[in-house]
Amino acid sequence: MKKSFIYLLCCILLSNLTYAQDVNRTAFIKDSIDVYINRAMTNWRIPGVAVCIIKDNHIVLMKGYGVKELGIPAKVDENTLFMIGSNTKAFTATAMAMLQEQKKLSLDDNVSKYLPWFKLENKDATNQLIIRDLLCHRIGFKTFQGDFTFYNSNLSRLQVMEKLGQIKATYPFRTKWGYTNSAFLTAGEIIPKVSGKSWEAYLKDNIFAPLGMTNTLALTADMPKSFNRTVPHTLIDERLSAVPYGQLDNMAAAMSICSSVNDMSKWVMAQLNSGKVGARQVIPENAILATRQPQDYVGSIRHVNGETNYELYGLGWFLQDYAGHRIVMHDGGVTGYVSSVTLVPQDHLGIVILTNTDENSFYEALRWEIMDAYFKLPYQNYSDKYLASYKASASNDQAVIKKLRDSVMMNLQPAQPVSAYLGRYHNDLYGDMTITQGEGNSLEARFEHHPKMFVKMQPVGGNRFFATFSDPIYGKTVFPFTVQAGRITSVRVKVADFVEQDPYNFKKVN
Repeated sequence: MKKSFIYLLCCILLSNLTYAQDVNRTAFIKDSIDVYINRAMTNWRIPGVAVCIIKDNHIVLMKGYGVKELGIPAKVDENTLFMIGSNTKAFTATAMAMLQEQKKLSLDDNVSKYLPWFKLENKDATNQLIIRDLLCHRIGFKTFQGDFTFYNSNLSRLQVMEKLGQIKATYPFRTKWGYTNSAFLTAGEIIPKVSGKSWEAYLKDNIFAPLGMTNTLALTADMPKSFNRTVPHTLIDERLSAVPYGQLDNMAAAMSICSSVNDMSKWVMAQLNSGKVGARQVIPENAILATRQPQDYVGSIRHVNGETNYELYGLGWFLQDYAGHRIVMHDGGVTGYVSSVTLVPQDHLGIVILTNTDENSFYEALRWEIMDAYFKLPYQNYSDKYLASYKASASNDQAVIKKLRDSVMMNLQPAQPVSAYLGRYHNDLYGDMTITQGEGNSLEARFEHHPKMFVKMQPVGGNRFFATFSDPIYGKTVFPFTVQAGRITSVRVKVADFVEQDPYNFKKVN
């Protein structure tokens, strides 16, 4: 009873304090952050969170919250591993900047110098392509272009790079920023050419070990073998569920690292100390600075508090202005995980937030809440604001799915005999997809490069089928078939935007 009263009192204080006139806004960090995080975890349905705050070369907070896996009491601690997704990119870019400092390469070298066989679809772009282009997302691709083919697939790194060269860029070379995971993979595969070590071995020997990141894993394949690890979670039919680990090592340099807040604190501390650990210069200062130089304009963004900010991209880092402060940051999202790493170098502030569900924006909300506290800005309760927006979007998505399920329940007959839809389909980039008959009028699709995944397809009228991927990260949608002269000629396949934004057209082969 006493604990419940204290918790209630803390919640009341947290919700009513405006902090607007509070000179010491960091009271939020010292007195209220535990209540804030625990309440948000309940509201967002997050099993586990780990947080680290570094200020002026001191760890202000390093703590795990919640559990490693839903329904199992094992607690998250500061050494518990999470997948950090695209926060891997800053490690890759830093490694390449270190090699530049060692005179083993230049970031302005042509990619063909090290990978002479590598080609983009545009010949002129191939000739002009430099390493820097790969590390700042300016090769002309649309954000996530090609990722359905590559993500969690059975393709090797070499095969991913070969297929990357088949993709027709959405924009002219270097004219527009577009987030390209496969470009980072390609950059990472230059490391073995100049160092004699694989990407993962180079990071272990030159970054992880010297920084004391003894628990950090370079590859996702090692995550299930680790003792102190979280399990990924996502929503399946609105129920939070544990899901299998993504197998992402074919895209390693873009997204495969697994780490803890303890280990990540050492990375952030070195970043804030110009690459030094104590008196030791582990990462050359010029390598640190090289990754933070703006390379490309991403766009302007309107912050939740109403402020409009620019957003640029360096090498493996987003660069932002906010409330008169320069922010160096990146988010990471892979199956069942989202995370955030933030640096405010002039303020000697670093923030790491790791979560084990991909269905939350709390990692973003907490980042801004912590920065606002140190910048002495009014308390905003970003978690509630982000949650309201998230719920509105989820409600719209659920309404669309409900309509499709209602159509399925009407037992509508497809426009063509079921046998007409069966067979092998081909997409020039992806490869083959095979459609077989399921129960009744339903169909089942399987993909050549995602052998563990299938899609259940149920008729919803005409030549349209409600498609449910067995791997929930790919979502639920409608696959429409094209009919010409009474024959099925193709089907449009769309996955969730989290994976890739544009659809694939698969032509019927037989």
